[in-house]
Amino acid sequence: MCPDPNLNEANLKHLPSSIRRPTYDRSSVHTGIVHIGVGGFFRSHLAAYTDELLHQEDTASWGICGVGIRDDDARMAAAMSPQDGLYSLIVKHPNGLVESSVIGSMIEFVLGSNDPSTVIVKMASPETKIVSLTITEGGYNLSPATGDFDFDHPEVVHDLEHPDQPKSVFGYLTAALKMRRDAGSAPVTILSCDNIQHNGDLTRRMLLRFAQRQSPELATWISDQVTFPNSMVDRITPVTSEADIEYFRVQSGLLDRWPVTCEPFRQWVIEDRFANGRPAWEQVGAQFVADVAPYETMKLRLLNAGHSVLGILGALHGFDMINECIADDRFAAYLRSFFDQEATPTLDPVPGIDLVAYKDSLIERFGNPSIRDSVSRICLQSSSKLPVFLIPTIIDNLDKGRSIRLATLLIAAWCLYCDRQVDRNGNPLAITDDMKEPLHQAAMKTADDKRAFIQYSPVFGDLAQNEDFATTYETLVDDVYRSGDIVECMQRLLDDTVN
Repeated sequence: MCPDPNLNEANLKHLPSSIRRPTYDRSSVHTGIVHIGVGGFFRSHLAAYTDELLHQEDTASWGICGVGIRDDDARMAAAMSPQDGLYSLIVKHPNGLVESSVIGSMIEFVLGSNDPSTVIVKMASPETKIVSLTITEGGYNLSPATGDFDFDHPEVVHDLEHPDQPKSVFGYLTAALKMRRDAGSAPVTILSCDNIQHNGDLTRRMLLRFAQRQSPELATWISDQVTFPNSMVDRITPVTSEADIEYFRVQSGLLDRWPVTCEPFRQWVIEDRFANGRPAWEQVGAQFVADVAPYETMKLRLLNAGHSVLGILGALHGFDMINECIADDRFAAYLRSFFDQEATPTLDPVPGIDLVAYKDSLIERFGNPSIRDSVSRICLQSSSKLPVFLIPTIIDNLDKGRSIRLATLLIAAWCLYCDRQVDRNGNPLAITDDMKEPLHQAAMKTADDKRAFIQYSPVFGDLAQNEDFATTYETLVDDVYRSGDIVECMQRLLDDTVN
């Protein structure tokens, strides 16, 4: 019996043989990657790829320093510190098979919310060659209405006035890059791993906008020296539950305060543009390409948009889990119709990808009964997701005169979701969204003005000015409100498609 019940470096030897663990010497690994935004997805994806790579020879320079810059990151720091950065990755297969491993690639964790200088110095260190990001769609400070950097954000205002005590990710990056430039250090790569089309290009544009306001000379140096590869990332990673913590404790005899669960599928496509070297992630399954755009568009408009289709429609119907939606043939049929009729026509050919097989795999993945992925998680911050995942598909189809009704029904359903904030049975919806209140106010005006919701420009921009979209939306939002049953509305569209 292990006297210390905690997962940590000393207790790795107590793990049963069925649980894979680091066999490399973690004490010899040093930081080459600083990652901002340590959450479940990062730990199931970039950190897991890197852990596999560290088992190979001559890779010890690619350890990861996890970074938290927000007050609520203190929870992750508190969980990871006594565990020496170790955590369990629990992979759940559709057939019920569960595989567990302990990931050791995160060798340190630095919290900047109390002392930003610790993070800035770490990112500026000459041994740091990559700064990677998972800061969610909303973390890029992009105004959907203007498409520009939001200089009015309180954190940005603070950072421009207090550059040595930043709060925003762009304040931190700019401070660290200034320190690297002033020290004559080698350049660095900033690698976004968020679900945003052209995520590297967006990161570059937003950082340069901020840096230009702070120091035009520094912005020029960043533009010349720092690289921002685009990347496409994919692995469904639900929120950790108490049941997951208990599962690993029973299986291993050790307490992991914050395990990660995920599906077996994973994909990572990366542009090979790195300023100062990179890990050989291709040796463990990543794909380096010249142009990520076809892959990321495919993923955003099929997987991510598909998740939102199931999430919002499923929430209104009263489902709790995504796999419950797929188990309902009506939802599965609606999703597949959206894939085939509206999303796929907007895609360019994707080298090496059979789109029919890919869409088949998405249905299977969404329906994995072992992945308890909640509808509420998928609906989280929809105001940041839909402008990236769904609205570009609507715009492309409008431009080409193609169908937009299946996607537009989702917007109409989202209006009802934001307005009533209950499912069809009157149960309150768990809505977490930075724009929850203004969306609610806009949706509440629907009875008097059917276009009120889509006129909320921070989300929809000028989309309401397109008469084809607006009239289609008016018809569907009227149907949604009059019916009260989202499945009836879905079925009417499907029947019209068949006829």
